[in-house]
Amino acid sequence: MEFKLLTFSESNTSVQLSVFNGQLNSECMAVIAIDQQRLSFENQLQSVIDTFNNLVQTELVGYKPVFLRFFVSDAANQFELVANEANKLNCAVSIIEQTPLNGSKIALWAYLQTNVEVLNNNGLVTVKNGKYTHYWATALRNVQGDSYQQMHGIFLQYISKLVDSNLSLSNNCIRTWIFVQNIDRNYAGIVTARNHIFDTQALSPDTHFIASTGIQGRTETHNSLVTMDAYAVGGVAPHQIQFLYAPTHLNPTYEYGVGFERGTCVWYDDHRQVFISGTASINNKGEVVHVGNIELQANRMIENVEKLLDEAKCTFDDVAQMIVYLRDVADYSTVADIFNTRFPNTPKVIVLAPVCRPTWLIEMECIATAK
Repeated sequence: MEFKLLTFSESNTSVQLSVFNGQLNSECMAVIAIDQQRLSFENQLQSVIDTFNNLVQTELVGYKPVFLRFFVSDAANQFELVANEANKLNCAVSIIEQTPLNGSKIALWAYLQTNVEVLNNNGLVTVKNGKYTHYWATALRNVQGDSYQQMHGIFLQYISKLVDSNLSLSNNCIRTWIFVQNIDRNYAGIVTARNHIFDTQALSPDTHFIASTGIQGRTETHNSLVTMDAYAVGGVAPHQIQFLYAPTHLNPTYEYGVGFERGTCVWYDDHRQVFISGTASINNKGEVVHVGNIELQANRMIENVEKLLDEAKCTFDDVAQMIVYLRDVADYSTVADIFNTRFPNTPKVIVLAPVCRPTWLIEMECIATAK
């Protein structure tokens, strides 16, 4: 993995890049951050877009955008402006209110690849790469009813899209991101709906679940209590998918009534890609560790992720990007110091997003790629 830090003074931005060169194609993760936080939102957005376009014309010639996630501070007022710009880029786009905690109004995580064909089919952005096809779904929503009903409807909608592409939730879906408005109130309905859907889709403790992050986040629509992004792969066989457990440090999620995998590794012909779910300071009995101490929680969380990566024969040197979620903005400087010291080169963004248990002050997720 190659890492770069770039600054674009003319657009008041900085960029962290990771590049993985495989036998068949290369891929890049980029996080674009605003360095001049006093700019208006319109100017910050334009700076991010200008920097992204600059990257693909200079540093990343030959790369195509596959997936973009914009983290914004006020979706109700900012969503339309972002969508108007992002929809010009011909890829999967996610826009979520999770305020970047460096003081800016917007940040961007971008995933790009070479030698791929990117198409939009029936609401799934498909990325063809040799014998594999990757399917990205973003902004899945259903605004009717409570969080249970919305989550249930979102999964039915997604399953229908997968079936139309000759895929299934159990065989092909690798990763979901579930964003919940007012997570302390609405998360229980999300969990119950997902469990009920999984019961109908051959997803169980005896088979497997799906790597996932369930975290606070909202869209521009106040009555959308839940929105989901998802990633699936066509062309993989069951033996190519490895589920990660780290039993010395983590317990199976079903033991406390939740259905997701701690992490999933997909073994391709020339490389492997690891998706680590939202991971917090928890032990192998399902208990929150270091209640009330952000520094100790951050370190235990990182240790848990390290154990999951180890099962996939990876280390933090293979991690291409990180997202760190905080419940309390006052913890930002402490957490930024920890991550900038331990992972100075890894593309990362730290955002405001309460975790599903109030006593969890911090959660992180990441993606790793290795030969």
